[in-house]
Amino acid sequence: MEGLGGGLAALAFWGFLAAVVVGGIFYGIREREAQHETFRRVIESGKPVDPALMDKVLGGDKVVHRDLKIGGLIVLLTAPGVAVAGWLISVLSQAWLYPMLGVAALLAFVGTGLLLASKSAERSYRESDPSPFNRNMAP
Repeated sequence: MEGLGGGLAALAFWGFLAAVVVGGIFYGIREREAQHETFRRVIESGKPVDPALMDKVLGGDKVVHRDLKIGGLIVLLTAPGVAVAGWLISVLSQAWLYPMLGVAALLAFVGTGLLLASKSAERSYRESDPSPFNRNMAP
């Protein structure tokens, strides 16, 4: 019976996680449909649509390199926390130290990769839009 209880608990956890992910995807789809329906009705009514507003509402003005940089910093700064957690857990069981240090190293590599991708995306964005305003905005 112990195996059955643990299996049901694991199934409930993964089922909940799947429900949250599917719910988030469904919510995003419904939100986009509502935005498109709003623009469709404005266009059908004959009123002019401001392109800047349409880009803002539909997500055309996203700054990808900023999002990558934020994600990279979060992941990179999580790595020392995992290493410290591994060290603290190793006080109780020495076998956990190296696997946790491996996870911390993996997080460090992923965070560094995201930061490098951010720099690459920023460079690409600058090359595609060489206006003086965009060159002065980047740090």
